[in-house]
Amino acid sequence: MGYRVAVVGATGAVGREMIKTLAQREFPASEVVALASARSVGQEISFGPKQVLKVKNLETFDFTGWDIGLFSPGAAISAVHGPRAAAAGCVVIDNTSHFRMEYDIPLVVPEVNPEALDKFAKRNIIANPNCSTIQMVVALKPLHDRFRIKRVVVSTYQSVSGAGKEGMDELFNHTKALFVNDPNTPEIFTKEIAYNCIPHIDRFLEDGSTKEEWKMVVETKKILDPDIAVFATCVRVPVFIGHAESVDVEFERPASVAEARAALRAATRRRSTASARTRSTSAGSARIRRWPTASASGASPTICAKAPP
Repeated sequence: MGYRVAVVGATGAVGREMIKTLAQREFPASEVVALASARSVGQEISFGPKQVLKVKNLETFDFTGWDIGLFSPGAAISAVHGPRAAAAGCVVIDNTSHFRMEYDIPLVVPEVNPEALDKFAKRNIIANPNCSTIQMVVALKPLHDRFRIKRVVVSTYQSVSGAGKEGMDELFNHTKALFVNDPNTPEIFTKEIAYNCIPHIDRFLEDGSTKEEWKMVVETKKILDPDIAVFATCVRVPVFIGHAESVDVEFERPASVAEARAALRAATRRRSTASARTRSTSAGSARIRRWPTASASGASPTICAKAPP
């Protein structure tokens, strides 16, 4: 017997990727259902090379008897239907921001804090962190275990896929329009995204930071350690898929570049042993260097993976 899996927000960019991944990884599912809003009912989504899923109406769907709900329909929709699915006995794994900072819902990155899953049964909901937080804490975890992190300064360069299919469409249309001298009016982004970088993701907060930056701060503290100081700057870049980050890390304990690389490689090997499909992490691709410390007292150096300005 396999799991019965409901994918909520199935017609969006993330929902389609969830369905694609379930098929590629041959997840032991006996049944998969694609759910979305009423206007998407009847659309067809490929599930593997031979199967097609017809989209069903989320509003009227009964989650009774379904084992797992993979949610990525937007925070407002998850707020309504996540608890409804959880109450019906379906374990909700939510990809939106709605549940992340609720104290009784675990915020989990499996490679970093799998022990947090022990708390999911109280609400039957597991929250998934922000995409930029995930890739950062996976790299930080082995470094924190070995050297204890004091401070993180991170700048992200986030592709338009973070704004969903509509964001990707806007980049395509605006780029094409520039070549034929057509006027562009931003709809998804606050400025024209073609050939541009916009230091504005999500809304601005009172302190001048954006909510995307706030997410990276509070989520890292919840997942990794509340004592870590985090300073984030998040920039949207004109790339369709793929986020990048530049991360400065300051430790409590002395750390050489060689020791930092060894810690990251050891963590990568452990994950690869656990799953043959695990991708290599930034340990194999990031540039790791030691910045000169400002202190003459022998304080621990900063290990960073960014180019100097």
